[in-house]
Amino acid sequence: MENTTTSIIVKWSGNEYEIKDLQDDTTVLELKARIYEETGVRPDRQKLLNLKCKGKAAMDEETIDKLSMKPGFKLMLMGSREEDIAEANRAPDDMSEVVNDLDIEQEGEEIEVENAEVYLSKIQKRIQTYKIEELNSLRENKKLLVLDIDYTLFDHRSVASSGIELMRPYLHDFLTRAYKNYDIVIWSATSMKWINEKMKLLGVTDNPDYKIAFHLDYLAMISVYTPRYGLVDVKPLGVIWGKYPAYSAKNTIMFDDIRRNFIMNPKSGLRIRPFRQAHLNRDKDKELLKLADYLDFIADVDDFQTLNHRKWEEYKSKKSHSKRSHRTRDDNQNM
Repeated sequence: MENTTTSIIVKWSGNEYEIKDLQDDTTVLELKARIYEETGVRPDRQKLLNLKCKGKAAMDEETIDKLSMKPGFKLMLMGSREEDIAEANRAPDDMSEVVNDLDIEQEGEEIEVENAEVYLSKIQKRIQTYKIEELNSLRENKKLLVLDIDYTLFDHRSVASSGIELMRPYLHDFLTRAYKNYDIVIWSATSMKWINEKMKLLGVTDNPDYKIAFHLDYLAMISVYTPRYGLVDVKPLGVIWGKYPAYSAKNTIMFDDIRRNFIMNPKSGLRIRPFRQAHLNRDKDKELLKLADYLDFIADVDDFQTLNHRKWEEYKSKKSHSKRSHRTRDDNQNM
């Protein structure tokens, strides 16, 4: 029987690499060697996310003909070059937070963009044309939580032996607590296939303790222009609100590590601290625990537009102080 050849695409670090002339009897290990030649990521550091054999992760000895990879198949690679790992392990001289000029607050500019007719028209078009595949039924009388993935729930740039090691600490605890009062939507500026793979990798897709309502990908986003930001793609919550009228600015909150992603809905967005360098920070990052508390605190607020999410930590402190004061008064009365 003639040995046929095929070519595939490897997606890694924002780029695509074509691997040509793979034969039926090429093994996964040999494929990894070819990928190493193109990307510089050593075979032992490669995590090939969607390479499956009979529904399971393909082993190194498996051959290409058993993997059902059609020509042009896009393989998703996770891993880092040795020089990048060495740089990541070096603590920076200045540990102060880097300020991204694109995320500096410009309230007047946000309001102008939010109400621009040209962008509202784009949102209306998305409402009419974008198809949402519901993964789980939405519930009555629940608020809505919209979550980014990269650097919000997952460190997608660092190296690890498994994807779970790059998951933000307390992710499942956070989603379990949030689900009590909020329907949860995942919105990432990537393809739907990539979103689905990441959610499976993190154990979110079939978790018994909470349900994700649906995923949104980059096709639901729109492009806007501002003098300060330039031309950028953003996540307008109006796309969701147009399809699900039960949700609005009154009961929706979005977490994203990039503020400009919610420039169309500035009062509905909360900029989460980015989760990077997982190997250095996984033991001390408690952002999701704190934000779970905040979601609990505001769950009974009738109109989220009355809140300033930029000061969410202060709001929590006031609530905690109020509870402590109440307990102190009760203790004094009982003395």
